[in-house]
Amino acid sequence: MSLDERFQLVTRDTVEVVTPGELRAALEAGRPRGYWGFECSGFMHIGMGLITGRKIIDAVRAGVDFTILLADWHSWINNKMGGDMEKIRLAGEYFIHGFTAIGVPRDKVRYVWASDLVEDPGYWELVIRIGKEVSLNRAIRALPIMGRSDKEEVREVAWLIYPLMQVADIFKLGLDMAFGGIDQRKAHMLARDVSKKVGARPPICIHTPLLPSLFQPVPASREEKMFTKMSKSRPETSIFIHDSEEEVKKKVLKGYCPPNDVETNPIFYLVKYIIFPWLRDRGGTLTVKLRGGGGAEFATAEEVEKLYLEGKIHPLDLKLAVADALNEILEPVRKYFDAHSDVLEEMRRAVGGEA
Repeated sequence: MSLDERFQLVTRDTVEVVTPGELRAALEAGRPRGYWGFECSGFMHIGMGLITGRKIIDAVRAGVDFTILLADWHSWINNKMGGDMEKIRLAGEYFIHGFTAIGVPRDKVRYVWASDLVEDPGYWELVIRIGKEVSLNRAIRALPIMGRSDKEEVREVAWLIYPLMQVADIFKLGLDMAFGGIDQRKAHMLARDVSKKVGARPPICIHTPLLPSLFQPVPASREEKMFTKMSKSRPETSIFIHDSEEEVKKKVLKGYCPPNDVETNPIFYLVKYIIFPWLRDRGGTLTVKLRGGGGAEFATAEEVEKLYLEGKIHPLDLKLAVADALNEILEPVRKYFDAHSDVLEEMRRAVGGEA
């Protein structure tokens, strides 16, 4: 695979790369080390599974030595799974199954627990060294990375340690690049800013889009989008990777889908960031019914967008096409969890509800 092909794989379907020149140089130098960190909580939704999972697959194909960090300590700090470490660890094991079901090659990624990193006293020295280079205000401004508003009262001092740990993770793992949703930008920029001061290399940052909640308008600002995203902690906002065909269709049909509008329309985020990337890799098209009868096949999201803005596609017909495509994408995942039903049942008991 050529350098240009590797670069295109890593950067496609992203919203930001900091910086493209550094990324190209790292790929040219050999096999760079990358990671993505995940709080272990709740069920895996399609944003995490189909956007994140596909990007990890892209990175592995491009020759990135990839680590998935199961951030159990970070989850504990953020009071996920009720702060119960046993349940947090169970969620982490479930994530391994989830990524495997999506197609992340189990033998080509490394899973690391944060609890293994923190056993090294040198890790905490690094956290303190980072903390000495970061102002209190800067740490507070980074809190949105853990789903906390920087306007929210800091009720636990441990919250302030969280962004310092996230930066320490990047340095401790000896990474060349940090992957994350665009909501992780503040932590990644913090890592770049303090890297030279603590003798570390600044990470190349690869940021992917956030998938919004299906049931409300998509806000314009990046900050507002962070707090209206599809979230495993708010299951009512989400489609999960192992939802049944009926559940997927029901959730899509309930989704907010204003006519002649793609900017505030969460259904179009599914079209742009999930369905067409999947179809592109398979050379497929999306069939959508047009007003007045008959259907049309679309090869790109832009083609659908044009006719939708012109009012030639009814919102219900768009939703039906999206639901059918999502169910086709998720069918192998459902089959995987049918064969590993014990994993899903344990998770259901841990979260205290059904997915």
